Amino acid sequence: MLNLGQVSYLEACDLQRSLAAAVSQGAIPDTVLFLEHPPVITLGRRTEEGELHVPEGADVDILETDRGGKSTYHGPGQLVCYPILDLTRHGQDVKRYCRDLEEALIHTLDAVDVEATRIEGLTGIWVDTPPYPRKIASIGVHITKWVTTHGYALNVDLDTAPFTEWITACGLAEASFTTIGTELGREVSVDEVRPLAAAAFAEVFDLVFEDLPAEDGAGLWPQPIHEQLTAKPTGSTRSGQTQGVEQVPAR
Repeated sequence: MLNLGQVSYLEACDLQRSLAAAVSQGAIPDTVLFLEHPPVITLGRRTEEGELHVPEGADVDILETDRGGKSTYHGPGQLVCYPILDLTRHGQDVKRYCRDLEEALIHTLDAVDVEATRIEGLTGIWVDTPPYPRKIASIGVHITKWVTTHGYALNVDLDTAPFTEWITACGLAEASFTTIGTELGREVSVDEVRPLAAAAFAEVFDLVFEDLPAEDGAGLWPQPIHEQLTAKPTGSTRSGQTQGVEQVPAR
């Protein structure tokens, strides 16, 4: 497991590709990244014309991505989890994988006393209490040869205005968005939530994590990082062959 702090979206994508190649070859075990992004709007493969309405001069990057789904927003105060897993070790079932990600999010939120759930017909994880449902987390993944990239984004404590004012987030024109901080009525840090998210993920996916230092920072990701990942276990050590290609929408 790597706790990376704030990392640009493009750097995180490069790192995921590198790790996914190593996982697919059996060079390293399953690896999970926890991080935050500077303000960025990402456009999934199903993004439609008219979803973007970013005001002129807004301090945000807009980038296309290979995950499934539509547009979404990332920013500081949102915990992003990118699991690099070989699904031949986790049931080789894409729908099950997405359900397990949802379950890990629900367990994480339960640990901070926020009651969250799935809602039939709506994507992502929601707080479904009066006065109306509020989306608190999104899921969007990419799977190649049964190795996963991308993952989930959990709103810990950030301004949710970009979800509705800058984009039609996840294609949901009437959706309302919330954060853990809003639901609890207090400030909540990503540092507070991250260990709870890691514990929930490990429980749902039956992994044992070992923290790996990222002292080289999130710059160019020099080779020593990859040497550390190869040398030190980061999750399950079971091996398996990979096959298949799958795109899964943001949820």
